[in-house]
Amino acid sequence: MVVREQFQLDLNDLQAKLLELGELASVALKKSIEALETCNIEMALKVIDDDSEADALYEEINDFAILLIAKQAPVAIDLRRIIVAIKIATDIERIADFAVNIAKSTIRIGNEEHVQSLQQVKKMYNITTEMLELSLQAFGEEDVVKAKKVADMDDEVDELYGSTIRELLELNHSYPENIPQMTQLSFICRYLERSADHVTNIAESIFYLVKGRHYDLNA
Repeated sequence: MVVREQFQLDLNDLQAKLLELGELASVALKKSIEALETCNIEMALKVIDDDSEADALYEEINDFAILLIAKQAPVAIDLRRIIVAIKIATDIERIADFAVNIAKSTIRIGNEEHVQSLQQVKKMYNITTEMLELSLQAFGEEDVVKAKKVADMDDEVDELYGSTIRELLELNHSYPENIPQMTQLSFICRYLERSADHVTNIAESIFYLVKGRHYDLNA
């Protein structure tokens, strides 16, 4: 097998690992929100325990990418593909960490009845996971149109975050005894909003991959 063919196989392997990491992060978010909805402490603990798998895969991706750079000395678009893979892996790993944070907040809330409907939280979650899925498709296809759509969807998450936090602040005055729970719910909203920001970072990395220059899609 010629060197170029092997290098392309290695790049494909790197992309496959990245998509696997994205799936782990997506599943972690799904389980953390489900645990919140159902007050399922055992599920929340499982999210925390399973994070070690995402951490290990993240390290594997980084090591593999660095090895490719050292062995192949890639240039131009190939070098950008590897650099972008490292950056995207970092953003995905942070999303997995936010899922863990949501699980920890769920544990702190415990079995208390929720003082606020989780409808807005679920909307934020649904948009964020849709963004993540679309961003990974955009990466695989090197599609800046899909990447731009991801960035546009982040505005919806920001609006939901703002309105939900305002509602929680108003509830603080009416139900001061529930401030600890509302604090945790505020944190959860923040973790989802930050997750969406990291997905937007992925979209920006795709623009860099395809266009060869940096774009601020949150501007």
